[in-house]
Amino acid sequence: MAAGIREKQTVALKRMLNFNVPPVKNSTGEPVWKVLIYDRFGQDIISPLLSVKELRDMGITLHLLLHSDRDAIPDVPAVYFVMPTEENIDRMCQDLRNQLYESYYLNFISAISRSKLEDIANAAIGANAVTQVAKVFDQYLNFITLEDDMFVLCNQNKELVSYHAINRPDITDTEMETIMDTIVDSLFCFFVTLGAIPIIRCSRGTAAEMVAVKLDKKLRENLRDARNSLFTGDTLGAGQFSFQRPLLVLVDRNIDLATPLHHTWTYQALVHDVLDFHLNRVNLEESVGTESTPAGARPKKKNKKSYDLTISDKFWQKHKGSPFPEVAESVQQELESYRAQEDEVKRLKSIMGIEGEDEGAISMLSDNTAKLTSAVSSLPELLEKKRLIDLHTNVATAVLEHIKSRKLDVYFEYEEKIMSKSTLDKSLLDMISDPDAGTPEDKMRLFLIYYISSAQAPSEIDLEQYKKALMDAGCNLAPLSYIKQWKAFTKMASAPTSYGNATPKPLGLFSRVMNTGSQFVMEGVKNLVLKQQNLPVTRILDNLMEMKSNPETDDYRYFDPKMLRGSDSSVPRNKNPFQEAIVFVVGGGNYIEYQNLIDYIKGKQGKHVLYGCSELFNATQFIKQLSQLGQK
Repeated sequence: MAAGIREKQTVALKRMLNFNVPPVKNSTGEPVWKVLIYDRFGQDIISPLLSVKELRDMGITLHLLLHSDRDAIPDVPAVYFVMPTEENIDRMCQDLRNQLYESYYLNFISAISRSKLEDIANAAIGANAVTQVAKVFDQYLNFITLEDDMFVLCNQNKELVSYHAINRPDITDTEMETIMDTIVDSLFCFFVTLGAIPIIRCSRGTAAEMVAVKLDKKLRENLRDARNSLFTGDTLGAGQFSFQRPLLVLVDRNIDLATPLHHTWTYQALVHDVLDFHLNRVNLEESVGTESTPAGARPKKKNKKSYDLTISDKFWQKHKGSPFPEVAESVQQELESYRAQEDEVKRLKSIMGIEGEDEGAISMLSDNTAKLTSAVSSLPELLEKKRLIDLHTNVATAVLEHIKSRKLDVYFEYEEKIMSKSTLDKSLLDMISDPDAGTPEDKMRLFLIYYISSAQAPSEIDLEQYKKALMDAGCNLAPLSYIKQWKAFTKMASAPTSYGNATPKPLGLFSRVMNTGSQFVMEGVKNLVLKQQNLPVTRILDNLMEMKSNPETDDYRYFDPKMLRGSDSSVPRNKNPFQEAIVFVVGGGNYIEYQNLIDYIKGKQGKHVLYGCSELFNATQFIKQLSQLGQK
């Protein structure tokens, strides 16, 4: 994993766009112009990794959805990147019959079955286009990489593998099989792209165990089939870690339901929690000026703006894991340094209009010409800096509005205290009944965290009191009825999860920068500093990666797809700590856990960890799934 998964998937995509030959670095010639045809799945995989400009550099002049109306471009090759579904294949056959393009490079996101291949072959023969189908490839790219160290299985049809889908009480065995197969197919693609066979550990009796068994079988079968194995020779990451294999830890969402409901305090997780943020793009509604509209006139439409928060955004890369107050402060500092550079350029301009021919002025002129030249050459950089500052000013301001209007800092601090069993300075009932603090959903999240984290459930009398307060606050109680069943069920299975015991330390209110001419009016928002404490998922990883003995993980099953006979044991053969690990949450993940893992691994020299999940949800989406489960 020395090269992150993002880089590997990008390389694979670029190779595919270059007709499946590795792009040559120094070729000066024009690229071959071509059309890219993808479906929604392909679009979601490509868009976080390659920008339109990069596609154009690869020779892609047009990129179109498979199921849109497309005109024939008879003298151009077309690269297809789609899922091997019935309707996609029908449409491709139709393209062949209509002779839309000069040649066809068919790439399937995950492996295509024999029967579907035959359908394409028949269509090609029927359309007399056999010679035009240049290549058919299985790309094994059926997952979406969002960061160097984070991936998610799918964005389209994610409700098919959601927490709700896996935990439905009325689910049939065949439906469960289908869900597990979908997850395993994507994980298999992930390891083919990574070029490594993992050692798999998972908890017993959960959906994660079903995934582990199926993945072990699939990897094993592929390794046995020596002729067609995907894990031989050149695909195996050029021996980066031939001596050491990564550990795959499969955990079930049910081991920790509190974290996905938790209010958060770091930048990326906050953006995901309160704004519309997915696949690395945030959509903001810009509020239009407050000038009054004349009576009877239509209200002004809000502008929608979307921003991409990408790997090339240095500010985002540096601060996405920082506590929000730090982010606001940094945006302000960036702005000030930008203004200073801008003033310097203006100053040089004014000096350039010097009169008089005296010696001093001339020498000054030549001196300043050099300065001006450098100032002009740094202009594009300056403009880019300005664009990023504006972007983060807008995004951070939008987040801040939510923090202030919903008192999210208070919620965050209060929940941290609940989760770490510290003393509470205010009763939970007061928090729920306070009309100024938070939305009904915020209150529901807070109460669910309290309910999940408490060692014994509140008495019926107390519970009725809480329920009444929640009802009065306008909450939907459906999620609670699901969590009640869940808690009764897990109580039999295991002890409640502990969340460490560090609470955030308030540093008093915001520092000087915030009050002197800053864009962010932070009065009244607590400046909380995070203490690093491991969430359950991180703790499990730590036990398994460092080979620590711990009742929580001692009976985790152990699979090694490379061993000839599958042995069902929880006794690891490998006694050495792992250098690289992948944590995968079956049933959905979030940026809070991702950030927690990243912070944990920072302290470990030379170790890498990747976080993956079957879908990425924020608390709002998770509450929705819980209430669907809780509805009778």
